Amino acid sequence: MLNYLSVTYKCAREKYIMKDSVKYYMVREKAIPEVLLKVVEAKGLLESEKADTIQEAVDAVGISRSSFYKYKDDIFEFHDNARGTTITLTMQMDDEPGLLSDVLKIIAEFGGNILTIHQSIPINGVASLSISIQVLQTAGDVARMMQELESRRGVHHVMILAKE
Repeated sequence: MLNYLSVTYKCAREKYIMKDSVKYYMVREKAIPEVLLKVVEAKGLLESEKADTIQEAVDAVGISRSSFYKYKDDIFEFHDNARGTTITLTMQMDDEPGLLSDVLKIIAEFGGNILTIHQSIPINGVASLSISIQVLQTAGDVARMMQELESRRGVHHVMILAKE
């Protein structure tokens, strides 16, 4: 059985075309640098509560805390059984009329079922959004959905916060 990890990668060339664009890749585990695999392992120790602190987790896997913090938001395990699960996304959005509606439309186009939405009061023209989505069996590619969300003008820093 092949193991895959999903890696976010800021493409320098596209940065000039679309500011802060993020591409998602599916990569075989053997092609990923060891430090990134250890970051995933450390995150697993923290999530399973086998390590109480980040320091304990990084010591257990043999990486530095700075490596953990550098990559923790950019690598996560890919589960091909994501359909039928719930994911929670977080993002920042500009305070623009209709932007939340556009975000919800993108999710609907990919077949996601919205379970909860929490939007903070905008501060300095930017609001934080947390949204839980049921990924149905008929849903489209979640990585493409996230790419679509982040490419929407006014949406920033789309990230998977949790997966159940």
